[in-house]
Amino acid sequence: MKNKGLWSKVYLTLVFVSLYLPIFYLIFYAFNQGEDMGKFSGFSWVHFAELFEDTRLIIILLETFLLAFLSALLATLIGVFGTLYYSYLKHSRSKNLLLSLNNVLMVSPDVMIGASFLILFTALGSLIGGIRLGFLTVLLSHVAFSIPIVVLMVLPRLQEMNDSLVWAAYDLGANNWQTLTQIVLPYLTPGIIAGYFMAFTYSLDDFAVTFFVTGNGFTTLAVEIYSRARQGVSLEINALSTLVFLFALLLVVGYYFISKDRQTKKGGSKL
Repeated sequence: MKNKGLWSKVYLTLVFVSLYLPIFYLIFYAFNQGEDMGKFSGFSWVHFAELFEDTRLIIILLETFLLAFLSALLATLIGVFGTLYYSYLKHSRSKNLLLSLNNVLMVSPDVMIGASFLILFTALGSLIGGIRLGFLTVLLSHVAFSIPIVVLMVLPRLQEMNDSLVWAAYDLGANNWQTLTQIVLPYLTPGIIAGYFMAFTYSLDDFAVTFFVTGNGFTTLAVEIYSRARQGVSLEINALSTLVFLFALLLVVGYYFISKDRQTKKGGSKL
């Protein structure tokens, strides 16, 4: 048993080292005084200064975060109420069909999804006009592929919920809106928060789908980095990646403290 536990720790250590070592290698060279990752020639903030002087890249960064926030918000709203609708369906065949359709987007290749959206928007543009590839098409695409993520985060939480809580609220005179806002949604909050953060992350780093549906001068951070990488990776990108990684780390820490605070309040209410 001791050997088994030791090998488990060794295995986990190797996995985490493999995952995080390239990230820390990238961050390390963001502070390099030189112009490439061939040799570390001294500590410097020069590449962070170059990053903040690059107006185009800063605008793309802000637009990418705006896109991620909006798409995650819309996907969370649609996903939560879609999950509630799924739970109230009576026929198991209809429920299985909806869940299967939801899961199809999770297992479909991003290239196929992006090409499908491109064909859809092109066809709609030729039929009704006024639809051009740009921010709106990217937003709609990100909302579409983020909804299944939110559903998969919220649905297990909803299935764990005791139906007697809802019926007790009705027995005490609560209407549908009061039951939803004061019983159901508060219980689903951990799943909703997790779904939002997952949708935000997927939108933030998506490349394949965005590459197909972007246009009209709008681009995202992933597409811009890909375009610049073909000309040679600049350490300015290392500096940008460092800031994005730190922001993602703050989101994870924030989510941890939010979850911990809710668990503390829940435990206190039981007492």
